[in-house]
This record gives sequence, structure tokens and C-alpha cells, in this order.
Amino acid sequence: MSSAERTRETRERILEAACEVIADVGFEKIRMRMVAEHAGVSTALLHYHFDTREKLFAEAMTHSFAHTGTELERDADSVPASVILARILHSLLPTDPELRQDWRLWQELWVRALRDGTAQGLAIDLYDQLHAWVGQAITRGIDSGEFADCDVDATSTTLLVLCDGFGIRLMLGDPRVTLASALAVIWGTAARELKIAPEFPRL
Repeated sequence: MSSAERTRETRERILEAACEVIADVGFEKIRMRMVAEHAGVSTALLHYHFDTREKLFAEAMTHSFAHTGTELERDADSVPASVILARILHSLLPTDPELRQDWRLWQELWVRALRDGTAQGLAIDLYDQLHAWVGQAITRGIDSGEFADCDVDATSTTLLVLCDGFGIRLMLGDPRVTLASALAVIWGTAARELKIAPEFPRL
């Protein structure tokens, strides 16, 4: 393994550890030493890659987002646009332990963004990427003739808002909201806008 590969591997391990620790204890309680221990690296090596908690947090959020997107686009050219869109919407809800961890990271970011301009900028940038991600899936379906034409920006915004709202209630364990009921409303909204079948696709 080359030096560059080792550096990338170490950085990846640190970011994965940071995601886990931040999600577990929250940003305000996190210490760089805690992340270093969880990643199995020295504190000095951690500081070599990330000299502040804020930089580590920002990179961890970006890393988490990018990892999810890579997984969902694995066979985008060989499956219907409706399946790609359904995968994206499913991934925007806390549907498994890994995504629940991602949601805890988002919640930490939202709290910080209320008081910190840098965190606010990061949150807005990540939302722009989410918006583009959903919009690209919708545009793909329109271009292929699978979806009816629509206002892509407005539809993307509506779907993201629904995912946020239902996601918060699922994280809270609200007994009035289940994953099935959330997906039914979210996909039903998409189906009406895009003129597609109202049944959520098989992923």
C-alpha cells in the first residue's frame, strides 16, 4: 500500500469514527481524544488531519452524505428512475441503524447552525446537494418518459420537506407515525406530481 493510500485509509477511519462518536455523545461533548481512541490512532495523528473539532465535524457530515449517495447510485443506469427516486427518499428517513446515525448527525448540525455561521453555511450547502440529488432523479425520469413533466425544483423541495418532517417524528418514536405511513405519504405526493403508480417500488 502506498503512502497516499495509507493516508486516505487513515482519514476514512477517522471520519467514520467521528460520525459514530458525534452521533453517540453529541458535538458539544465530543473531545478529539475520544475520536482518536475510537479510530485507533494517536491524538497527534488526528490533529495532523483535522486541527479543530469544527473542521472534523464538517468533514464528517460531508463524508456521511457522500457515502450514502455512492451506495444508492451503484446501478443507476440499469434500473428505472422510479427505483432510484424511491431509494433516495427511503435513504432520507431513519430506516436502519446507519441512517439513524446519519440523522443524529443532521440533528447536531441543525442545532449548531442556529448559532454558528459556518455550520449554517454547511447545512445550506448540504441541503443544496440533497436538492440536486432528488432533482436529478426526477429529471432522469422526465427525460426517459417515465415521469410526467413537472416543476422539478418545487417537487424536490416538497419531497425533502416531507422527509425532514416525518424523519424527525420517526426519530422521536412518535407512535402516530410509522415508516410505512411516512413512505405512503411521501411517495403518494411524488406519484401525484410525476403521474406514476402510487405503490412504493421494490428497492
